Amino acid sequence: MRVLITGGAGFIGSHLAETLLERGDDVYIIDDLSTGSMDNIRQFKENPAYADHFFVTIESILNHDAMIELTGICDVVFHMAAAVGVRYILKHPLESIKTNIEGTEKILELCNKFKKKVLIASSSEVYGKHMHAPLVETDNLIYGPSTKFRWSYAASKLMDEFTGLAYYRTKGLNVIITRLFNTVGPRQTGAYGMVIPRFVKQALKNEPLTVYGDGSQTRTFTYVKDVVSGLISLMDSDNTAGEVFNIGGIEEISIVNLAEKIIRACNSSSKVELIPYEEAFEKDFEDMQRRVPGIEKIKDRVGFKPQTDLDTILSNVIESVKKRLSIT
Repeated sequence: MRVLITGGAGFIGSHLAETLLERGDDVYIIDDLSTGSMDNIRQFKENPAYADHFFVTIESILNHDAMIELTGICDVVFHMAAAVGVRYILKHPLESIKTNIEGTEKILELCNKFKKKVLIASSSEVYGKHMHAPLVETDNLIYGPSTKFRWSYAASKLMDEFTGLAYYRTKGLNVIITRLFNTVGPRQTGAYGMVIPRFVKQALKNEPLTVYGDGSQTRTFTYVKDVVSGLISLMDSDNTAGEVFNIGGIEEISIVNLAEKIIRACNSSSKVELIPYEEAFEKDFEDMQRRVPGIEKIKDRVGFKPQTDLDTILSNVIESVKKRLSIT
């Protein structure tokens, strides 16, 4: 099968490309490298075994000529490209909105033109400020005011979902929506606010682990290989089109407890340092106090269940960051 991955040089996109190549698919990626990296895909690009199976286009998904050719060539499309990370979004609000909304609209338009099945990667951010758990796909969504640009990402991803579902309802396009919950693993960096690689890097350097707020906010984390397995299972299924699916983990942990756990795992002398939100971020920031996914729907539909526990996730990330920092 010929597969197109937008954002294929990104953290999740590169792992998705790797798994699809390993199972024998021809993989085409497009990425503008705004948050992706050639380092993420170099091992596939330089692998002689994949010379006739892996194709890379460095370009924006807003480039119509590039996208019409790639969409026409491929059988299915994983739309992973997006502005990502709290810091990036707060620093580039207009660019983030444009990339997320216009980019997805372009993908859907072309997939409809060529009648190609498409999976849209959305985010747990769309749930907003809920405090209950677990969050399920039919929950109402609660956002802060438009003056808080923190919510622009959630709103843009929600518009992606609405647009995708509208194409399904009005055009009959095979569209799947996935809401990803805090995906982590090797190749992820802390550059855009991702908490685990940032904490691990600080711990390995015996620096203070900077926890924003009081650290009581909780998250669940999902290993990237488990996420990729869920994405592929949804795409391969014949009964997932026109629906929304959570993909997430099951171990809820507070951020301060996560920091302490990482310090122990790294045998670090680091201490936890609490930083008020107003010092860490711009005025437009608001945090979500709790984010726990309900995964019964995807489990019932395609048998998805996370296979990697948090201790293993942390061990793998620590080894990855050590290699990147050349720490033995």
